Amino acid sequence: MELSQRVDAAVDRALSQARIVGTVVIVWRNGVPVYERAAGFADREAGRAVALDTVFRFASVTKPFVAATALAMIDHDRLSLAGRVSDYLDWFHPPGPDGRMADITIRQLLTHTAGLTYKLDTGDLPEHEAVTAGLENTEMTLEENFSKLNTVPLSYKPGTAWEYSIAIDILGAVVAQVHGGTVEEAIRAYILEPLGIRDTGFVVDDPARLAVPYVNDTPEPRPMGEPERVAGPYDNVYCFSPARIFNRHAFQSGGGGMAGTAGDVIRLLEMIRKGGDGVLKPETVAAAIANQIGRLNVRPGVKFGFLGAVTEDAALDNSPLPDGTVSWGGVYGNRWCYDPASGTVAVAMTNTAPEGCDGAYPFEIWQAIFDR
Repeated sequence: MELSQRVDAAVDRALSQARIVGTVVIVWRNGVPVYERAAGFADREAGRAVALDTVFRFASVTKPFVAATALAMIDHDRLSLAGRVSDYLDWFHPPGPDGRMADITIRQLLTHTAGLTYKLDTGDLPEHEAVTAGLENTEMTLEENFSKLNTVPLSYKPGTAWEYSIAIDILGAVVAQVHGGTVEEAIRAYILEPLGIRDTGFVVDDPARLAVPYVNDTPEPRPMGEPERVAGPYDNVYCFSPARIFNRHAFQSGGGGMAGTAGDVIRLLEMIRKGGDGVLKPETVAAAIANQIGRLNVRPGVKFGFLGAVTEDAALDNSPLPDGTVSWGGVYGNRWCYDPASGTVAVAMTNTAPEGCDGAYPFEIWQAIFDR
């Protein structure tokens, strides 16, 4: 079968089995669109179909936009990979596991080796002092929220382990501080405006284009509540707040607070594929898509660069992605990938959690794209 037939079959199967409600899948190879499809419902109850320009809540698809912003600022000598976070943010200085002041670097934020974690409700803090991640609604600022961690020891000494974490939220605070504005203003200046991206941001003004989020249930996904707690892999529990995307007072979460279109993500990935396209230096892009964590592992066969996971041994990871592919996702139901060898950039956006991110659907889409 041709690529389009294989991807169509994967999309149709997921929809017919009621594993997802709506999706946009876009695939480009060497700058040429080879597949684009919108299918299912953006709002099932209202009968509103998904369109190619439907806006989805990004969750962690926000991260590569923030990481690319930091890399651009490094290219402009406004940041340094070796720079200490405490030199940029005087309000963020969590102690190390030994109780002494720990030096966290920009490199460690980018690579999730900073000693931070996403396990923010472990009982280390009283309930009224709990720290929120970027999915939950809040009125707090970045400083009000994350400065609470100054009394909580890091999970490990920075640079000695890999753990997915709030590191990119802290990186967002850094780029905002250095730029002299908000997180979004920094991203807009360095990434969104140069790439002509207009639909991505931390607040949605046009609900008519926004996909309703759904959570997997039996016999079919149901609309998310406000809030909605969803069990994820590795004993994680995600606390979603769909209303957050309308709240201008919530801190701008570099780890998961943006919304945008599949086409916006493709533009970002195309910039990477083209070696920076005037936004980043070619050598910066080369470093961003390579292993930056040395002997540490995300999991067997998978490393991490500056933008996402790097597949080093697809067979060991039981992955349909080719070796060398950079990829990541967002827990609202999204996945993206870039394969340098074939020049393929691809995005599979859905409005269904956790299937669209952690379920079989993205695996099946990658399998269809790469015919593996």
